[in-house]
Amino acid sequence: MDEASRSVSAGGPRLTAVSDLHVTSGENRAVVDALRPGHEDDWLIVAGDVVEDSALFARTMASLADRFRRVVWAPGNHELWTRPSDPSQRRGEERYRHLVETCRALGVDTPEDPYPVWQGPEGPVAVAPLFVLYDYSFHPPGATTVEEGLAIAHASGIVCTDEYLLHPDPYPSRQEWCRARLEYTAARLAAVPPDTRTVLVNHYPLVRQPTDILRYPEFAQWCGTVGTADWHTRFRAEAVVYGHLHIPRTTYHDGVRFEEVSLGYPREWRPRSTEYAPRVILPGPR
Repeated sequence: MDEASRSVSAGGPRLTAVSDLHVTSGENRAVVDALRPGHEDDWLIVAGDVVEDSALFARTMASLADRFRRVVWAPGNHELWTRPSDPSQRRGEERYRHLVETCRALGVDTPEDPYPVWQGPEGPVAVAPLFVLYDYSFHPPGATTVEEGLAIAHASGIVCTDEYLLHPDPYPSRQEWCRARLEYTAARLAAVPPDTRTVLVNHYPLVRQPTDILRYPEFAQWCGTVGTADWHTRFRAEAVVYGHLHIPRTTYHDGVRFEEVSLGYPREWRPRSTEYAPRVILPGPR
């Protein structure tokens, strides 16, 4: 457990966050089953990659919604995969909308709902779950175009499974789906009252810098879009919550705190610690 997870406010409710739970793994399911709020009014942000299977996704989200006062979900790429073994063969936008309806039935907030407002000691903060995908614009070294970047990835053997399982239907490409989501989401964020701070929740980092430490830089092109590069300042973020990279840490960009809150796969989290707790986002560090 890291210092951010230990920084429990004295007796008050907290806005907490997790991501990349990957509960297909029995070890990860045990970790998630053990997650508990530190206060009866704690909220939980789930920043994507719960599980690929639609039925197990519903059971996991129902369990978390039973434990925490409010749960806010943003989708990861794994929820959007359509595996041949999944009884639900929904693809693309249809799959996403089904997940949204699953969450709504459980009382879980989604990127399609009004942004819930966290009433903390420092004033109201709109918690905004985002779904904007990626558009391959985080080019790997040696590339200046999408085509060059993908060619480098395929030549090196570092290719995200999304290329085979994440379908953009009815959009012609993931880039087009991303473009539509960027336009839609920016308009929604612009409608947040200008005197209200935000916590922006996205599966992918909103800026390129967190991907600079990836072991395989070719993978960065599946990790976000330059279209969100100024959102943390433009939309008054108190903090940005993300996952996907499986490198939990705290960084600052333009003075804004970015929290990568992933659990990851057992082979990744075992060397770090046998403990995993939701990261405390608000109240923030003093």
